[in-house]
Amino acid sequence: MNRRLFLKSSTASGAGLLLLPRSMLFGQNTPSKKLNVALIGVWGRGLAHYDGLSRENVVALCDVNELRFPDALKKFPGAKTYVDWRKCLEQKDLDAVVVCSPDHTHAHIAMWAMNRNLHVYCEKPIGLGVEECRLLRAAYLAKKNKIATQAGTQRHANPNFARVRELVRDGAIGELRGVFAWGNRKLPRPSYLPAEGTPPATLHYDLWLGPSPAHPYNSGYFSGGPGANCLQWNMYWDFGTGQVGDMGAHTMDLAWNAIDATHPTAIEAKGDAFNPDVTPVELTAHFDHPANDWRPAIRVSWYQGGALPTSPKRWIDLNGIGHGAMFKGSKGVLVADFTTRMIIPTDDKLDLAGYQPRTESTVTPPLGNFQEEFFRACKTNLKTSCNFDYNGLMTEQMALGLVAYRAGKKIAYDGKTGLTDSPEANVFLSRKYRDGWPLNG
Repeated sequence: MNRRLFLKSSTASGAGLLLLPRSMLFGQNTPSKKLNVALIGVWGRGLAHYDGLSRENVVALCDVNELRFPDALKKFPGAKTYVDWRKCLEQKDLDAVVVCSPDHTHAHIAMWAMNRNLHVYCEKPIGLGVEECRLLRAAYLAKKNKIATQAGTQRHANPNFARVRELVRDGAIGELRGVFAWGNRKLPRPSYLPAEGTPPATLHYDLWLGPSPAHPYNSGYFSGGPGANCLQWNMYWDFGTGQVGDMGAHTMDLAWNAIDATHPTAIEAKGDAFNPDVTPVELTAHFDHPANDWRPAIRVSWYQGGALPTSPKRWIDLNGIGHGAMFKGSKGVLVADFTTRMIIPTDDKLDLAGYQPRTESTVTPPLGNFQEEFFRACKTNLKTSCNFDYNGLMTEQMALGLVAYRAGKKIAYDGKTGLTDSPEANVFLSRKYRDGWPLNG
C-alpha cells in the first residue's frame, strides 16, 4: 500500500486508530523494552523467578553465598555479582529489583531500592513489623506514579481469588458478618540455635544477618532445601514473623482481597506462652474493622498452629483444608482454599435464591502470570494487584496481631498515627537495627 492509499484508508477508519503516548512507543515504557533487573537472593525463592527473569535483562546477581553464583550465571551470563545488596543497588543501569533475600532484610532492600526510583518485586512479608510496613507503604504511595511494586503473594493469581471476591461482593451469602482465615502448619522451636562451628569462607554470615541483632553462626539456619529454606529461620523474632508472615501472607490475602479493609481499630490475640526467641506456633488474633460503603463493621480473625474457627458444619474439616478462609453472611457461609470454594446456605429455604452469578463477560479477567504482571506494570501503567499499598495494609494488620499477642491484652489502634492506646504495646511496633543498617538508606 502506497502512502496516499494508506492515509486515505486511515482517514476513513478514523475512530479505529489507537494513539499511544510517545513514551509508550519510544521511551522507557515501551512494552517490548527489556528491563535491567537485579535479582537479590539467587537461590530459594529466587529460583522461582528464573523463567520470568529470562525474558528480561538480568544485569546483577546478589547473594551472601558465593557458591550460588555459578548456577545462576549459567542462566544469566554476563550479570555482575555482589555479596552485599547495598553495593548491588548502586549499579547505575538498574530499572528494577526482585528481592528474594531472607525476611529480615526485605524492608531494607525494598526501601533502598524505592529511594533509587527502582521498581520493586519483594517476596513476602514486605516488613517484619508495623513500622516497617507503614514506612514502605508511605514510600510507595509517594512514588506510585513513578514506580511499580509487587509483594510476592503469587497465589493471588489463582482465579479462585477473584471468584471468592465476586461471591462476597455480589451478595451470594447475604450481608457479610465475619471473616476467618487459618493455617495449620506447626514449626516448634525452643530457642535460637547455639553457636556451632564457623561459616565457610564462601558464606558471608554477617551480611546474612544484615540489620538484625548478631547471633552466633549455626549451619542449621542454612539446612533447608530450595523453596523451603525459610522454614529454618523465619520463626525466630529477629529473622521473621513465623506463620503470620509466611503462609499467613497468602491465606489472609484470600480474605483481604474480598473485604476492602484498611486499618483495624482494635486487636486482641492469644496463643502459646511468650518465648523471647521464637514466634508462637499456636495463635488466634481478632481484628475489628469499621464499616465501608458496602458492608457493616466486621471482625476479621486469624488462626494458626492448631487453633481453628468453628466449622459451619460438623462434616466440614477445616483442619483438613490446611490453609483456608471462611466468610459468614446473613444467608450463608463461603469456605475456600487457594483454588476451590463452597457455599453453604444457612437456611434450607434460601438456597441462594435471588443470587445471579456473573456472566462470562462480566467476571473478573484472569490475572495471568504473577511475575509477568509486575514486569508488564514496570513498562506500562505501573499497576499491579498486590502493590505495597494493598499488601502493606494487610501485612500491617497481621503484624498488629503479634503486637497484641506480645502485649498480652486487647489494644486500640489509630491508623493515622500508627500507634496503639498502650505504651507497652507500642514498644513492639518497631524493631532495633544493628549500626550501619538504616532502613531509609
